[in-house]
This record gives sequence, structure tokens and C-alpha cells, in this order.
Amino acid sequence: MPNNNDSKRKRLYELLKTQSFVFGDFTLTSGAKSSYYFDGKMVTLCAEGAYLVACLVADIAARSGADAIGGPVIGADPIVGAVAAVSFEKGSPIKAFMVRKEPKKHGKKKWIEGPLKEGDSVIIIDDVITTGGSIIDSIKKVEEFGCRVVKVVALVDRLEGGRQNLERDGYELESLFSADEFM
Repeated sequence: MPNNNDSKRKRLYELLKTQSFVFGDFTLTSGAKSSYYFDGKMVTLCAEGAYLVACLVADIAARSGADAIGGPVIGADPIVGAVAAVSFEKGSPIKAFMVRKEPKKHGKKKWIEGPLKEGDSVIIIDDVITTGGSIIDSIKKVEEFGCRVVKVVALVDRLEGGRQNLERDGYELESLFSADEFM
């Protein structure tokens, strides 16, 4: 009998391939040029895509024993909210948080939004990883806050050095897909 996650992964693949991958001439955040662009928000912000991603990532979170999941704003935002909701439904609730690009200018002037507590074990997630720069910045912020990163997750690994940069710093990346699966 096929694993339910296998059918969810297959359907998520179809959504990503038809709605998130665009071919052309693009400049990435890193400044590098690319013949394709991955716009994960086209899937993570639609009901079915958010649900599928959340189901798959909630299982990763449960296996990791993490207390919380979060990552760099905008790419991680829709994912972490969906994962928190699905993890509650599955009986393994996990807290969600977001890491700002710059501290809030008023109030508590926080880098991190959400119920994260010092000492929490966390997963850092993003929709895509290229060189890993945004993810590494988020890791630094949550570690400065006093948390321990137990895993890094990405929907898509562009296979452009991000995994190696994370591993060099002692972090494990688990990606749901790699870019070569869509070419």
C-alpha cells in the first residue's frame, strides 16, 4: 500500500512544477544570473499547496523533536503558519516564528516574531535555498537569541552551494525537492 506522504509529495511536485517554476532570464538574490526562477509563494500561499507542504514538513518536525519552526521573512512565513496548524491537528504541536530582515523600529525592536523561547530546539525553513545566505542569517539570529538549530528544511534546493555552506557550518539540510527534478 502506498505511503500517504508519497501521494502528497507527488501532488506537491505537480503544483510546484506548474505554478512555481518559470523559465527566462533572472537575477537571484545572490546577484547570480539564472535561466529559471522558483516562486514558492505561488504554491505555499494557495490552500492546497500550503496544506501539502505543511503535512510533509510537520512530519519532518515531529521526527526532529523541534519545539519551533521558522525562517526568513517572506519565504518561510506561509509555511510556518501552515505547519503549526497541521502539527496541532496531528497531535505534535510546534510553535511558529519569523526572522525579520532588520529589527522592528518600534516597540520591543525584535528580530524574531513569535512565541520562541530561549533554549528551544528549532527548525529553520525557507521555500528555496541557493547559496544559503538568508538561511544562515536566520540561523545566526535564532542562535543569538539562545536557541539550538536541529535541522534546516527547504522546499527546493537549487543545488548551487547552499547545502555545502550549511554543512560546512555543521547544519543538516533536508529538502523536499531539488531543482534538477523540475528540469
